[in-house]
Amino acid sequence: MNLPSYRDCRRATAPPRLPGRARNARRLSAVAAVGAMLLVGCDTGTPKASPHSSGPGVSLAPSATPSHSRSTFAPALSASSPSSSAAATATACTNSTKLAGWSNRRLAMLTIAVPVSETSVSDATSEVSAGAGGVLLFGSKAPSDLGSRLTTLKSHVPGHLGLLVMTDEEGGGIQRMSNLVGSLPWPAYMGAHWTPAQIQQNVTKVAKKMAAAQVNMDLAPVVDVDGRNVAPSKTNPDGWRSFSGNTTVVSKAGVAYMNGLRAGGVIPVVKHFPGLGGSTYNSDFGPARTLPWSTLQKVGIPPFTAAIKAGAPAIMVSNNIVPGLGTNPASLSPTAISSELRGKMGFKGLVVTDSLSAKAISAAGFSVPAAAVQALRSGADMVMFDLGGNVSSQTSSIATAITNAVTGGHLSRSRLIDAAGHVLAVRHVNLCS
Repeated sequence: MNLPSYRDCRRATAPPRLPGRARNARRLSAVAAVGAMLLVGCDTGTPKASPHSSGPGVSLAPSATPSHSRSTFAPALSASSPSSSAAATATACTNSTKLAGWSNRRLAMLTIAVPVSETSVSDATSEVSAGAGGVLLFGSKAPSDLGSRLTTLKSHVPGHLGLLVMTDEEGGGIQRMSNLVGSLPWPAYMGAHWTPAQIQQNVTKVAKKMAAAQVNMDLAPVVDVDGRNVAPSKTNPDGWRSFSGNTTVVSKAGVAYMNGLRAGGVIPVVKHFPGLGGSTYNSDFGPARTLPWSTLQKVGIPPFTAAIKAGAPAIMVSNNIVPGLGTNPASLSPTAISSELRGKMGFKGLVVTDSLSAKAISAAGFSVPAAAVQALRSGADMVMFDLGGNVSSQTSSIATAITNAVTGGHLSRSRLIDAAGHVLAVRHVNLCS
């Protein structure tokens, strides 16, 4: 700030000359007044910001002002600019600062995807009303009025913040609603017979119909590298679900599929990190191991790297143990998620688990609620489990376990807020707008 000189201010405010003692008294008063002027300028009204100041909230007192003068005048200067303080507060608003005001229970609910039959989506109404972040559709034939049913379900979302409605629409034998949106061949066929442009074009057609039916997230594409010419089975989770046994083919086809979904208005979820190709078993049925980490880095990781570079909004982590990355399933491993996926690979989007109802999870010693807590601790943002049993009770148990973990110090509240923030971000929800 450029302050006026003592001489300039004195000229601007000089009182008429008085004789004798009156003049001396006036001179003493002027000295005090000039001290204030040197701080705020000659203007005796509301202090004005210098044209060189950096914006709202900038203190008008110069940094060279002695500490005793600063304590005398700074409070008055700060109080004179309430609009500046308000502007600074408004600027600081983020989803995280808003979520910090939510209860632990509400934050926990936002990290849960509730399974529901696509023929009876209203069954999830109570969970959605309680703040569940998403619903996962199960079934093989969608009702013709699925869109209107889901619209009604979404109306129960607290604050109308949006709901992730997800399904498995991969192609071939893994399709939930092909009767409504059209069919795609097995990914292995696409990888062998279609160009990336054709993959994207055909997937976009399906995605547009999914979006019209109010389904906004697809748990696809599978970017596991597996060239085995077999149907997926109890011993092989991939087979025809994989585009190819060639890493380059999978990378290109995976990005094309992902872009096709996005072009049609559907959020893709790239899976199953760090790659199930060559796994020893299907984790849904028991403990399973991937290829060694050293091998996956060369063969299985590149398709995920390509997807991340292309802007992948979400990635699913598998329930397989990765030799070389620890003894827990990847979905429960901070090394796999926080260190590798988040840290080294730089992924900033939503991380979802594969189903925590898998036998590989229970074989590792975790119940579904305990696994949900461990997944969040490891860096996952949203947890899933299978349809079956009492879904409402299971959902409540998971939310309670997460809440208790925060209260007991086993899961940091900041990590829970971070997870909830990723759930909102993938739907482009802005709590500050």
